Amino acid sequence: MVLCCSSDSGFKVILVLKKEGEGMKTGPKSSHVLEMMVSFEEEEDSDKQSITVSTWPQGLTRRIMEILTDENIKLISVADTVEYRYPNVTENTETNVTDHVDQIVAEHSDPTDKFPFMKALRSRENHSDPCGGKYVFLHTLPRRFNADMLKDCKNLNQWVDMCKFSLNYGLGLPLKNKENAFAKKGWFATDQFALDLIFNNRMRHYECLTSDPAMAAAFFVPFYAGIDVGRYLWGPYNISVRDAASLELVKWLVRRPEWKIMRGKDHFLVGGRITWDFRRRTDSESDWGNKLLVLPEFKNISMLVIESSPWHANDFAVPYPTYFHPAKDKEVIDWQKRVRRFNRPWLFSFVGAPRPQQVDSIRGQIIDQCRTSSRCKLLECGTGKNSCYSPSNVMRVFQGSVFCLQPQGDSFTRRSAFDSILAGCVPVFFHPASAYTQYIWHLPRNYSKYSVFISEDDIREGNSLIEQRLLKLSQDQISKMREEVIKLIPKLVYADPRSKLTKIKDAFDISVEAVIDRVAKLRMNMVNGVHENEPDESYSWKYPLLEPGADRVVGEYEWDHFFYKQNEG
Repeated sequence: MVLCCSSDSGFKVILVLKKEGEGMKTGPKSSHVLEMMVSFEEEEDSDKQSITVSTWPQGLTRRIMEILTDENIKLISVADTVEYRYPNVTENTETNVTDHVDQIVAEHSDPTDKFPFMKALRSRENHSDPCGGKYVFLHTLPRRFNADMLKDCKNLNQWVDMCKFSLNYGLGLPLKNKENAFAKKGWFATDQFALDLIFNNRMRHYECLTSDPAMAAAFFVPFYAGIDVGRYLWGPYNISVRDAASLELVKWLVRRPEWKIMRGKDHFLVGGRITWDFRRRTDSESDWGNKLLVLPEFKNISMLVIESSPWHANDFAVPYPTYFHPAKDKEVIDWQKRVRRFNRPWLFSFVGAPRPQQVDSIRGQIIDQCRTSSRCKLLECGTGKNSCYSPSNVMRVFQGSVFCLQPQGDSFTRRSAFDSILAGCVPVFFHPASAYTQYIWHLPRNYSKYSVFISEDDIREGNSLIEQRLLKLSQDQISKMREEVIKLIPKLVYADPRSKLTKIKDAFDISVEAVIDRVAKLRMNMVNGVHENEPDESYSWKYPLLEPGADRVVGEYEWDHFFYKQNEG
């Protein structure tokens, strides 16, 4: 585009706006104006004199026209060349005009245009675009980082054939409903570590994907991180094998121009396992897992895992997959109605196995208390034919219970908590990291609205009988808590990747929105020159407990001993 300004003194001032992509045979065009030229040309056929005035930030030609008009440069005609009249131009005023144009640029240009993500930020204000501020750029990774892993699905787990669990976009085989424990549609035998497949397949069908990095509110990396580490957790695999894909992925990412926009702070991926599988502390062959989340490049990226670390800031907990994957809103609503009608003959229940090898485990005490109570239903796992592997057995216990006991499993969290909520059973937690400091995007801050907390210290020291604690709650309190649990169901399930819920937001929707909001906040801080101090990661578990808008200054808290003790270990 050329803006040509003529004068009465026989000279023309020509502003040449060169756009990125002009004159290129390949590559996308952009609205970024790379430079503005001021040229002086005599009306006769004399040589043109050109100088570069300034780098022009991202902007529209219309805005430039408005600026020039404001400076008394009058429009003469509009054609391929747009002409403006600039008063009193002579051959001796080249420097003055150059300075004047520089001043115009400085006074009128938007300083935020220097950020390559401004187009994405501004789209958040475009309410006519249903995807405004929601666009996600999906990286196209080499197949070795995802699809090729499934070719060897029989060997992904040394105990279970994972091929059947990878069917139906990661949902597994449809569940048979002989015992009427499920609805007729939407229920699958889903593995608890299947989130890599489910989330990635949902993202491929995400309605707001973009191929324009400038429009991206976030960048998704479709790496099967959980499947990758899971295949090497048991067996004779050295750390070089365990780390290979992670290191290759980092090399691939850092070379991408999209990564350079924010050095990965606008990127996210999913690892469908607990965070500790990705946080190997040393390079000792006997140490557990790989070191994906401790790589320097991954300090910036957001990783969604089914259990996050209380002492790190680059991972975020999202719900475990359950057996329910609705394809329509009606399936969710109908299930909620059914859950409200369940008869619940047992005050509380426990589904699980003891952990005698874990010195601090309270499962033994919980099982003992359940056995001695006529109000408790116990489904003990790990003995003989394991009935806990039957989804219908597990769900029927939860559907018949008012409260479901959820102590720590092999780690802080367990899938059972989400299965119990799906059944309308009020969870009872014994450690704050089993839910309250984990699923901050999906669960209410006020945990007493939907759950009961009994400190595991009280159980371990024999200071609390679970039955007595639960009997102190009134029927009105219990009814309100159960209703809150039932309301949570849509937020904790992952819809069928082949479908899309229309009005209901599921766990996937909530997770993606939270990532986008987090990236937008980081970007706005950069634009506004706000430099927040890096929070102390050792207190990461505390930040979700702070009041909204509170400073990141944390003091003593009643749960400190739960985390200090284990962090030191």
